[in-house]
Amino acid sequence: MTSTTLRVLVVDDESYLADLVATALRYEGFETAVAGTGEAAAERVEAFRPHLIVMDVMLPDGSGIDACRRLRQDGCEAPVVFLTARDSTEDKIAGLTVGGDDYVTKPFSLEELIARIRAVLRRTSRPEERTRLTFADLEIDDEAHEVRRHGVRVDLTPTEFKLLRYLVAHAGRVLSKRQILDYVWEYDFGGSDAVVQTYVSYLRRKIDAFEPTLIQTVPRIGYVVRIQETDTRRRKTGQQDSGVGR
Repeated sequence: MTSTTLRVLVVDDESYLADLVATALRYEGFETAVAGTGEAAAERVEAFRPHLIVMDVMLPDGSGIDACRRLRQDGCEAPVVFLTARDSTEDKIAGLTVGGDDYVTKPFSLEELIARIRAVLRRTSRPEERTRLTFADLEIDDEAHEVRRHGVRVDLTPTEFKLLRYLVAHAGRVLSKRQILDYVWEYDFGGSDAVVQTYVSYLRRKIDAFEPTLIQTVPRIGYVVRIQETDTRRRKTGQQDSGVGR
């Protein structure tokens, strides 16, 4: 119905930090796993098949950079975001040379790390993972940048398209206005939640001009794409009524 939830493996021997990062990522809609060593990371990669790895440079069984090198040699192509307490240019070059995709220096904010992860995933996503999303009779084609409902093309602005895609990619999950604002307008936008309400109203005029309505408001929380129970009952009742009239 929707695209596969993106999986992130967090590799850090400081278990409290690994769990904190993993929890924050789960809140943002990612599926997560953790590992405390390079060896454990290799085992988790095989079973978990992450879309991205967050890797501490200093691990108890060696360097995270060496662990990344071994993963690349074993055929793992998942992008890697390194975490390190060291901020030297040499360390950054070493990490990027073995196939790392970004480098975040400790201490860091979770918001910055999540924004970096999203940016790396946008840069490295494979076309086949981003081609098409569907929900009910709604179709989103990334490659053609096209949206259809009931087979009818719906013209959206780039911002409306990005907002709709984010909602549909997390269909069934309530997203707060702040989460939507951070993702659609980027983490450093610094704008008001009111802009989310405005753009959701724009989307509704176009997407929910068809039945059933898909974009639902959850008071005091945010928005979710789902079919309301009342819409389902209405359709079933309508089918029964039409059968009686035959």
